[in-house]
Order: sequence, then C-alpha cells, then structure tokens
Amino acid sequence: MGLLDVIGPVMVGPSSSHTAGACRLALLARHLLSPDALASGPTSARFTLHGSFAKTARGHGTDLALVAGTLGATPDDPVIARAFEAAREAGLETSFHVANLGDVHPNTVRIELEAGAERVLVVGSSLGGGAVRVFDVDGFRIDFSGAQHTLLVRHVDTPGVIARVARVIADDDVNIATLVSARRKRGGDAMMSIEIDRALSEPAVAYLTHLRVITWLRMLPEVMHAEVEDA
Repeated sequence: MGLLDVIGPVMVGPSSSHTAGACRLALLARHLLSPDALASGPTSARFTLHGSFAKTARGHGTDLALVAGTLGATPDDPVIARAFEAAREAGLETSFHVANLGDVHPNTVRIELEAGAERVLVVGSSLGGGAVRVFDVDGFRIDFSGAQHTLLVRHVDTPGVIARVARVIADDDVNIATLVSARRKRGGDAMMSIEIDRALSEPAVAYLTHLRVITWLRMLPEVMHAEVEDA
C-alpha cells in the first residue's frame, strides 16, 4: 500500500473519488483532441453520469471537477471551485445528464467533447483515491489508467500492425507496460491502447502517424501527477 492509498492525492476537495478522479477522467478526454483543437480548447462538453456519480455530483464537486478537467485543470488547481465561470470565459458549453451505463463501476461517466469538427467520446470510472480507469474510447473497448503515458492508435485491422507499432516503441527504447487491442470487425476499424514507461519521441510519433494503416494517434500524458501540460 502506498502513501496515496492512505491519505489520497493532493487535490481540491472534497472527495478523491468524486472530485480528483472525475477531474482526471475529463483531463484524459481532453487530451484525445488534436494539438490544434487543444490550442483553442473544446467548445462543448456533455457529461452523462452513472450510479453514485449521478446521485452526489453536486454535493461532492463532481460537476465542477469534470468541467475543470475539460478545461485542462489538474485535481490540485484552485480553478475547480469556479469551474463553471471559467468555462463561460473559455466559451465552453456544458451539459449534465443521468443514465444507467450498464454493469460498470458506480463512479462512471461518459464524456463527449466537441472542438470544431472534432468529436471524442470517453467512458471511464473513478476507482477511489484519485485512481481512474478508461475503458471505452469512441466505442472501442480498450483499457488504461492515466498513471502512465498512454499511446492510443486507431488503425485498420491488418496483420502485423500491432507488432509494427511495438517494434517502433522498442526502437525508441521505451518499454510497454500494458497493451489492449479492440476491433469492430475483422479487417475493419480497430484501436489499441498502450501504456508505456515514458512518452515516445517526436520522430517515433511522426513515423507512426504517417503509416498508411494508422488513421489516428494520440500520445496521452500521465495524469496522476500534479503537473500535466497540453501536448
């Protein structure tokens, strides 16, 4: 058991599950946008709350944390307390909804972001102590925690793609912690989430981005630390 398991993360309160975790989930969703969209920021955010998140969102600051994370704030950022005001200043429209998202953790949220022509959808859960788990990106059943740098790769389901991406990661002298792959149908659209020990170098990312079978790629930062910069 680590220290954070006992005292929780450094954060703006009141709850490591409902505030810190929610903020981190929204921050991960934000980083699914392209660099150009990140520079201007998302313009619309729709949050669908499930279970405990739905029942105590306002009392535990979940709504504030989700909006703040969408704006790029970390759990220790004082802007959380004035997140709705900050959203108005940034031109971000927000809406909250309640739904049963199925057999998932009680602290689960579906986040839908828009920035210009871009749309991203993330479903994830806050597991306690500020820890989170994303298990759905744009309808693909992947899996990552935000505790490490994460490479998301959307690609055509073609033999050898996973091995080719893994080879580039190894050649960049980066170790893979976890790799999850999902596809909609054989030979169709697919996605892999790869948690790695450090971010890939710019040349490695550029090489992967230009592979013919890769249609979309994002290099997500760690969000379990206090400082996260937009990439």
